Amino acid sequence: MLAYRRSPYITPEGYKKLSDELSFLWKTRRPQVTQAVADAAAMGDRSENAEYIYGKKQLRQIDARIRYLSKRLSELKVIDRQPADTSIVYFGAWINIEDEKGNVFEFRIVGADETDLKRNFISIDSPMAKALLRKTEGDYVTVSRPNGTSAFVILSIRY
Repeated sequence: MLAYRRSPYITPEGYKKLSDELSFLWKTRRPQVTQAVADAAAMGDRSENAEYIYGKKQLRQIDARIRYLSKRLSELKVIDRQPADTSIVYFGAWINIEDEKGNVFEFRIVGADETDLKRNFISIDSPMAKALLRKTEGDYVTVSRPNGTSAFVILSIRY
């Protein structure tokens, strides 16, 4: 079975956010939870001590996230400059597109770790981003979606 491999690209803002999360977990959150576990353990019987059991569970989750972030940050490649040709869709681009019904959408292509639909950030690994990459204004793209295929025209590209 082949494992899904995410693209290693990330914006400087995304890298900083992940780095800050790792720093917070390691320097602030983990010591807090460790102290809470130690305090709960000092109360006696650990088998029925909900605070101790919950604290140990939190500690395992924090440690797992720290391991993931440490490994992922070492794999990432920060893309911190615009492409030579800004008329073509590449990583980091903001793209305005229009569907067949005249609805206009705006997306920014970012790394998988930065995906945030509320901010219109889509992963470079998504079908939409893959269809848009290396296209220019006026190009038509077809995207396979769960509810069928959709066609879009690229209205604008900016970085």
